[in-house]
Amino acid sequence: MAEKKNILTYAGLKQYEDELQNLKVVKRKEVAQKIKEAREQGDLSENAEYDAAKDEQREIELRIEELEKLLKNAEVVVEEEIDLDKINIGCKVKVYDTEFDEEMEFSIVGSTEANSLQNKISNESPVGKA
Repeated sequence: MAEKKNILTYAGLKQYEDELQNLKVVKRKEVAQKIKEAREQGDLSENAEYDAAKDEQREIELRIEELEKLLKNAEVVVEEEIDLDKINIGCKVKVYDTEFDEEMEFSIVGSTEANSLQNKISNESPVGKA
């Protein structure tokens, strides 16, 4: 079974690449230092700092793996090539909410980038499909 393509805008791609770089370069070193300091405190069996640092290390490695998989299957939408005659990923749309008598603006993005708090809705969501 082929893996699902992760459709991203260029800004989304850049955001995920920056996060991956930060995790690999900065966060790994920080956690390694925390583990080293916790080991120096002695008995590891009752060392809460050591356990917390190892848990943080596990979380960072899982996120790195997740980001690498996401980026490996990424398909970037070139915003200059978007057909403006129909709504698609990369477009901004205005929607009028009759219930609250207000107009809202959304950016249509791939499901990976969707974030309702930033008015980014997925092309796979019911509103995004409509």
